[in-house]
Amino acid sequence: MVPAIGSRQLTVLREFRPHGLAVEEADGEGAPGARPPQDYDYFLFDPALAASPGPNPGDWASFSGADGDHELFIRGNQIIWSSGSRVHKRYVSPNTVIMASWCRMDTISDALLCVLQVDTLSLYNVTGEVVSIPLPYAVSSIWPLPFGLLLQKSTDGGRMVSSSSSLLNARDLNRPNKEYGLSYNVSCQANTMETDSKANGAIISSHLVLKHPLEEPQATYFEEKEKLTMMKDFDEKTIWTSDTIPLMASYHKGKFQHSVWQIDGANYQEAMNENTMLPVSCDISSHKCTFRKIWQGKCSQSAASKVFLATDFDGLPIICFLLHEQKILLAVRIQVDDTTEEAFGDIKPHMSWNIPAFAAVPVVVTRPRVRVGTLPFTDVLVLSSDNDLLLYSGKQCLCRYTLPTELGKGFFSNYGLNSEISDTYSDLKITSIADAVEGRINVTCNNGLMLRCSLRKNPSSSLDEHSTDVSFYIRFMRETLETLHALYENLKLNILRKEDLGCLATLLCMVASSLGEHTYVDYYCRDFPLNLIEFPSLASSTSLRTPPSLFRWFEYCLRHGCDSAKLEDIPTLMRKQKVSALSWGRKVASFYSLLLGAERKGKKLSSGLYCEVASGSARNTEELTVLAMVAEKFGRQQLDLLPVGVSLVLRHALDKCRDSPPDDWPATAYVLVGREDLAMAKMGSARKDNGLWNNDSLTLMSVPYMLHLQPVTIPTTASDIPISEVLNSEDSDSVYKSIEDGMEHIFTSTTQLRFGHDLRLNEVRRLLCSARPVAIQTPTNPSVSDQDLQQQQLWNFAQRTTALPFGRGAFTLATTYTLLTEVLVFPKLVLAGRLPAQQNATVNLDLSNRSVSEFKSWAEFHNGVAAGLRLAPFQEKMLRTWIQYNRPSEPNFTHAGLLLAFGLHEHLRVLTMTDAYRYLSQEHDITTLGLLLGLAASHRGTMDPAISKMLYFHVPSRHPSSTPELELPTLLQSAAVMGIGLLYESSAHALTMKILLGEIGRRSGGDNVLEREGYAVAAGSALGFVALGHGSDAFGFMDTFLDRLFEYIGSKEVYHEKHLNATTADDQSGNTGQMMDGAQINVDVTAPGAIIALALIFLKTESEEIAARLSIPNTFFDLQYVRPDFVMLRIIARNLILWSRIQPTKEWIDSQIPKTVKSGVSNMSEGAIDSDEFDAEALFQAYVNIVTGACIALGLKYAGSRNGDAQELLYAYTVHFLNEIKHIPVRTASILPKGLLQYVDRGTLELCLHLIVLSLSLVMAGSGNLQIFRLLRYLRGRMSAEGQVNYGLQMAVSLAIGFLFLGGGTHTFSTQNSGIAALLISLYPRLPTGPNDNRCHLQAFRHLYVIATEPRLVQTVDVDTELPVYCPLEVTVAETEYYDETNYCEVTPCLLPERSVLKSIRVCGPRYWPQVIKLTPEDKPWWRSGDKTDPFNGGVLYIKRKVGSCSYSDDPIGCQSLISRAMHEVCDMPSARCSNKPNSTNHSSNRIDQLVSTYSANPSLIAFAKLCSKSWKNRCNFREFCSQVLYECMSKDRPSLLQVYISFYTTIESMWEHLKIGHCPFYDSLFLPNFKVALAYNEAVIDGRITDGGIIQSMFLESLMKRVGDIFAELPNLKDNLHHYLTTGRWPDVQNDVVILSWYLQWYSIPPPHVVASAVEKIRPRVPAGVSMLPLLRLLLPTTHLGGLMEIEKFQTTMKA
Repeated sequence: MVPAIGSRQLTVLREFRPHGLAVEEADGEGAPGARPPQDYDYFLFDPALAASPGPNPGDWASFSGADGDHELFIRGNQIIWSSGSRVHKRYVSPNTVIMASWCRMDTISDALLCVLQVDTLSLYNVTGEVVSIPLPYAVSSIWPLPFGLLLQKSTDGGRMVSSSSSLLNARDLNRPNKEYGLSYNVSCQANTMETDSKANGAIISSHLVLKHPLEEPQATYFEEKEKLTMMKDFDEKTIWTSDTIPLMASYHKGKFQHSVWQIDGANYQEAMNENTMLPVSCDISSHKCTFRKIWQGKCSQSAASKVFLATDFDGLPIICFLLHEQKILLAVRIQVDDTTEEAFGDIKPHMSWNIPAFAAVPVVVTRPRVRVGTLPFTDVLVLSSDNDLLLYSGKQCLCRYTLPTELGKGFFSNYGLNSEISDTYSDLKITSIADAVEGRINVTCNNGLMLRCSLRKNPSSSLDEHSTDVSFYIRFMRETLETLHALYENLKLNILRKEDLGCLATLLCMVASSLGEHTYVDYYCRDFPLNLIEFPSLASSTSLRTPPSLFRWFEYCLRHGCDSAKLEDIPTLMRKQKVSALSWGRKVASFYSLLLGAERKGKKLSSGLYCEVASGSARNTEELTVLAMVAEKFGRQQLDLLPVGVSLVLRHALDKCRDSPPDDWPATAYVLVGREDLAMAKMGSARKDNGLWNNDSLTLMSVPYMLHLQPVTIPTTASDIPISEVLNSEDSDSVYKSIEDGMEHIFTSTTQLRFGHDLRLNEVRRLLCSARPVAIQTPTNPSVSDQDLQQQQLWNFAQRTTALPFGRGAFTLATTYTLLTEVLVFPKLVLAGRLPAQQNATVNLDLSNRSVSEFKSWAEFHNGVAAGLRLAPFQEKMLRTWIQYNRPSEPNFTHAGLLLAFGLHEHLRVLTMTDAYRYLSQEHDITTLGLLLGLAASHRGTMDPAISKMLYFHVPSRHPSSTPELELPTLLQSAAVMGIGLLYESSAHALTMKILLGEIGRRSGGDNVLEREGYAVAAGSALGFVALGHGSDAFGFMDTFLDRLFEYIGSKEVYHEKHLNATTADDQSGNTGQMMDGAQINVDVTAPGAIIALALIFLKTESEEIAARLSIPNTFFDLQYVRPDFVMLRIIARNLILWSRIQPTKEWIDSQIPKTVKSGVSNMSEGAIDSDEFDAEALFQAYVNIVTGACIALGLKYAGSRNGDAQELLYAYTVHFLNEIKHIPVRTASILPKGLLQYVDRGTLELCLHLIVLSLSLVMAGSGNLQIFRLLRYLRGRMSAEGQVNYGLQMAVSLAIGFLFLGGGTHTFSTQNSGIAALLISLYPRLPTGPNDNRCHLQAFRHLYVIATEPRLVQTVDVDTELPVYCPLEVTVAETEYYDETNYCEVTPCLLPERSVLKSIRVCGPRYWPQVIKLTPEDKPWWRSGDKTDPFNGGVLYIKRKVGSCSYSDDPIGCQSLISRAMHEVCDMPSARCSNKPNSTNHSSNRIDQLVSTYSANPSLIAFAKLCSKSWKNRCNFREFCSQVLYECMSKDRPSLLQVYISFYTTIESMWEHLKIGHCPFYDSLFLPNFKVALAYNEAVIDGRITDGGIIQSMFLESLMKRVGDIFAELPNLKDNLHHYLTTGRWPDVQNDVVILSWYLQWYSIPPPHVVASAVEKIRPRVPAGVSMLPLLRLLLPTTHLGGLMEIEKFQTTMKA
């Protein structure tokens, strides 16, 4: 199918016949006129191919024929080189010529004619000198390269060819070769080892390269897998090479595959000086010639019939394969990378395409004098199967060529052709094309006639062709006019090209005038009135075409819709897809088309334009327009270059999409509509590394002034905070100000926003600081008894100080990063005191009766954990070398704690097994403990076999019986067992469960039997972790697991007959025994672990059966035989199983108490029952433990939720217990019976109190609640004198403070199964009595709460200033079985709900642009740091403040955001209206500056306010207008409209001001069509064609329109000049009158005079006298304004009169 393109005619130069035949006839070798036999060959070439690069290359042109072609004619062993009718050279070879080719070689300036014969290769110089090279192998073809000659050996190339002369004789020239630049001396020493090896290579290789006539041909190599292999494939036949680019094309007949190779032939390197004499056979090139395949394709069963090189439309080379079988031309586009140091750079294939073709040749037509590097700009001429001759540039078809028909017989008579041929000439068809040189080809016709034709028209001097030339040039000039007019319309849409536009208008005015296109001349004169130029016309114009006008099209589309607009108003060239010079106008017109309702089919619009549209949803035409602007890369910078009236419509589209754009837009679209906040959210984590404005596509869409803004910085470290705020008055001494306490980094911009309005963080830091001596209050003159008192106080303080790392680790959790080149610093644990009354004298703790190392060992361990926990999880892996860098030379407790902290953060994944065993080889028990727990935590749930082996090695009961007994501390075994549980978390691994079940009831292998309960708890917890939440499914066929667990608890009920023996088949150790007295299990040891195991296995399973078996004794007798702390554990376990039934109400807690206990306690408190009837202490002990257990379960259920009901309830129980211990002024409702201290010991009440406080801190984790913090501070300040305040209770308070401010308020707890399990183990309700107490629970397990933490803090950052700000958020929580879907408000920074219930987040409030993040509630953990799917980008939500609103930190209650009152206050001040007072203006100026900078961070608004207030002091009216415009733009957040308002106002006012004094401010009228587009937009908004209201005030535009009308009404000579123009078509003589008339014609859209005259002629016969012509004029001149039509009617009335 031939494309719809233009047609051109070939220029026939002559009938073609090889000139060599004429030479032979002249020599008498052929009869004149008779055609010789077809045993000859020839090829035509450009004379530059054989030209010497001497000073006069133009001399070769004198040798050329009429058409500039040279010819090589070959017959037998004779070669004739001719040019035109002149023979230039004759060559006679000894043997028959097989192939000949021109070639250039390194270091040789002249071209060489290479002639291939059977056994010889002859190289002829242009001067006639010859070098003959014997060929000892069969060569089938030769091919020129940029640096030499490629020899293709035949299939039997390895066979030696006999020659009549030896190699030595053939090369024995023995003469200096001056033309080759080297002297050679042939000797008999050619048979060296190197020569032999190279000769063997040349024999084996299938392709050889000759780089110099006096060298041996070199073997070639191809690159394969970065190795060089000799080219030995004889089936790889060369079918083409390039002599300008090192490329070769080949065809493998076995693989049916075409290939393109890049040839790396190094430049000729001279390896010797001029005096060096070497044998001829020595190779002087030090580089191998290598082939690298860059493209291959199986596209034909046979080799391409022709291969040639052309160039694409952009100058890149393309290799064309003519596949004769398929009748297609395959084009492969390649890219040449010139940045490399190689001669031709790196060549890579880029793309390929097919063109239907029967024949094809390369020609130079479109750009004959353009070169792209070494290549001429080459097009492709294709002969299709339909005998159409088509010209292509790349894959774009340009035109069709045909044989000329208008020259007739005259042509043939000139060339002596007979009449028969001339008669049939008009019926000829082209059958083949060949022999292309530059723009000339040979065309073969269907009758056998061969013509030499030119594709470029040469001038002709024949008189009979004058008329043809004139018509051709007229046609050419009209095409030029249309093309340049399209460019003119394109430039009118760029305000920076007005100067170029004026020059182009002058040129077009000349062209149009010469063509008689008076309508075009009138059009340009209206735009630029000073271009009034008249030229003699080449041809009379009869059509008087109306020139296309984009402004007219814009205006008509806005008034009547896109479908009603005339396509003729859009230049034809602009409606084509790939005309880059007109892409600016095409883009703008396509945006208007989409906005005003054009239909879209693919890339083409119903308006005839092409437009790309970016991916994303579009709910209306405005959103579709925005996506088109993104795809076409038309951003804010480009929008500012448009005329303001044209840009107004596009700004409308952007403004309407700004409020709530779709969620699936690309980031560039959000930037374009001014929602950089959404763009940052869309980019996610990528913007953290590169920034927003480092992205090229985003930069293109943004406004220029946003590209160089630097964010304002605020204090982010403790060093930036005033020290007076950090240190309390008791620590005001300068000695202690610089001590590192591990919390100096906690003061960041986020914490300052959240807690900066008070000093609670400073207080937390003071309470958790262990690096400074504590103050001791003593008399001024102490006595001996006072010293004992000091030591007693120090001992109590030491209990508290050693417990502080627990809270500090939670408080600083994941709050800082460290440089991998720095050593981690550990804060000190100072047990000394200071005496403020004695000038802060230091008093050391006397530990003479105690071991200091033992006392501080576990405290140092916890201190190491706290130091490690403060490091935030790295987005990338922590370096293994850094962990080893922090490893001490001698093992210590601090580094052991650091390993555990790294493990909890999953940093130990980088350690290898070698590193782990290096730690184990130190034989330091606590280091081993930290390593085992840390590795297990880092590999949680992975069941890693190497870690598993390491853990099982530290469980002696798993050792084979043949293994020697290994003494391991019980603490280490407990850690190993817990590590197994973490490693196999939620796997329900049957064997592991079986082993851990046995470990619950087995005695520890260590000597410390007292720690066996802690080992059982560790085993039970580990079993719970392995089967976490699996319920009965975890056991499978081993149902007796449950019976064994309940036996460990002490239950007498057996549910299954099959009994699991205590010693299983896997128990092979005989060195440990069961903890049984006879057949009885020691329930006091096994019960806690078994209860925890059941609680975790059946967590949230709602199993009534298991919960019933964990019931509380309901009789007084049974209560006496159950330990009260076990009752607490049972309550916790039951409620964790019946998870959904936990309610934050007092009724629910009361429901946990058995009726017997409840009634007994109430009666006892009222004195109704005598205590002698039963054990009152057991009753009350059970009661308080049940309540405490229920509170713990409540805290676990609502951990991290900040539930108000749970908080109030737990706080009430805390205060009640505290009142029982010591009366405090806080009052709450009576929820417990009075007088508990009568029946319950003080220690139990203290334990219950602190456990409830811990539960309360779980609920309020990360909130920093002041009420709870005050309570915790009071509890921390109590000393042992006020009660039993020991290390365990201080640890609970410390942990509670840390939980309340978890991670500095950035973290909270999760209620995922693993989180609940970790929290339960961390809060195990048996607190240690001292720093070394690990009997019932390993202290290291208290840090497992880290597993349950989640960074759910979200902070809002102003995208313009990059500062964190306050912002209200509306949080939507999904519906659950307890409550409906709920919305509530939070102010950032704030903590978000869990992912399982979080449904959406919406930025609300009037000060920031709305933003909605929609989520799907999923029962998954919170997003990890660096997760690309994290919708909160690591806890940062970018928001954008509306102009005209203050931030909430500057204006918390909104009283300052009344911008209208503030601006009117400034604008209405007398000083703003040019007061004569000297200081009033400055005061007003400062007020405007301050107001604008307060309400907006937009640099353009701030700069404009300064300009308005300081630079325009004397322009009162204009400054007042600017103030009002500022108010308009700021109140509606449309700063971009400043340009629109000011441009229109200044243009119209300047127009009036200058016309009053008789001077024209503008010498063009382009501002009026621009203003008319804005007025059309205003009408479209009023009429509803554009929805949602306008963005500019209608009154402003209408007032300006009236002002323009008033201006024209007051000009005196305007009407006379108009009537004269309409009558004669001539413009006024005065320059100012010309300009004013052009304005009037533009404003009222009055057509040219001939159009008006034509309309009047049509109307006049149909309108009776006295009847108005306006209705009919309106019909015939629909685009003319009513005012213009009235003037036309007046003019006609005057003419009649």
